[in-house]
This record gives sequence, C-alpha cells and structure tokens, in this order.
Amino acid sequence: MQTHHHTPTSGSISKVFSALNVLMVALLLALATACGGGDTSSGSASDGAHNDADVAFATDMIPHHSQAVEMADMALTQASRREVVDLAQQIKAAQGPEIDTMKGWLESWGEEVPDEDMGSMPGMDHGSDDATMPGMMTDEEMQRLGDAAGTDFDQLWLTMMIEHHQGAIEMAQTELADGENADVKALAQDIIDAQEAEIATMQGLLGKDGS
Repeated sequence: MQTHHHTPTSGSISKVFSALNVLMVALLLALATACGGGDTSSGSASDGAHNDADVAFATDMIPHHSQAVEMADMALTQASRREVVDLAQQIKAAQGPEIDTMKGWLESWGEEVPDEDMGSMPGMDHGSDDATMPGMMTDEEMQRLGDAAGTDFDQLWLTMMIEHHQGAIEMAQTELADGENADVKALAQDIIDAQEAEIATMQGLLGKDGS
C-alpha cells in the first residue's frame, strides 16, 4: 500500500541544481569582472610604463613614416602603373593613422613630438638626424624621385620604398627587442607584418619590370 512515489522530488532536485548553476555562473561573472578590473590598466598602457626605447621608436618612426607618406603622395600623381598607385594609397592609408597614434603616445608621456617634415626638409638639425634612421632617403634622393616620371619613376620609387620599408622593419625589430610598452611593441609587430608583405609585392612589381 505504499504508493508514495515522490516524483516531485526529482523535479525539485533539478530545480535546486539549476538554481545552483545560476549561482555559480553569477559568481564566475563576478570574479571575472573583478579580475578584469586589472586589465583596464593594460588598455591604457601607453600612458604608463615605457622606456627610452619606446620613446626613441615613436620619435624616429614619425618622420620615417612621414617620408613614406610623402613618397606615396608622389606616386599618386607621377606613377605610370596602376599597381604602384594602389600600393601608394595602401601605404598612405596605413601609415598616416600610425603617425597620429605615435604622436598621441609621446604627448601622453610628456615627450617632445617631432616635426613630421624633419625627414625631408634640408638643413633641419634635430636630435635624431636622418643618418641614424635606417632606410631614410636623403634630400638629393627625394629630389631625384620628384624629378622622375613614367616607368623611370615607377622603378625608382619601388627600389627606394623597398629600402625605406627595410629600414622601418629594422627599427621595429629594435623596439620588439628593447621596448617595454605593450602597445608600442604591438604597433612595431604590425609594421613588420605589413611592410614585409608590401616589400614582397614591390619586389614582384620590379621583377615584372625587368622581364
């Protein structure tokens, strides 16, 4: 006569378990939020920990990038090949915003922001002269590029931009080795990745010219 089947009990047990699950999720979310609070400091790392290598990288890369943008502008009006124009637009679109980013870092660190044009203006004697920046073109080389036209311009521009990119990669590798700031090192890696790919493209275009 024992007809007491407590089927509701299993239902109530599952309810307890589901309630516990909800509680566990809530606790985990609370813990994640609490731990995540520490991550906000890394998001603003550019305002915090940095060393001389970070400052030198941003200070030198601003005029270095600016010269690349100036060379890209020349290609937009002087290049004869569509591929060169497209590549110049790509370089300008990438490096312009990176210049602004690096300026912002230097300002937030209380460091002097270099003149973007110091790389191409004759007679400018700044703390870090162009000779110390790998890949920078001299005033004479920039003048020669400015005077070139047609396929001669394309050939000269590709040759010079490959050298310019190789210099930027060298500077970025130094930052990865010696820098401290995570944001700056991330940009250095981005520069290496993007410019190695562009060098491969430019070498291919030079090869087509030579064939």
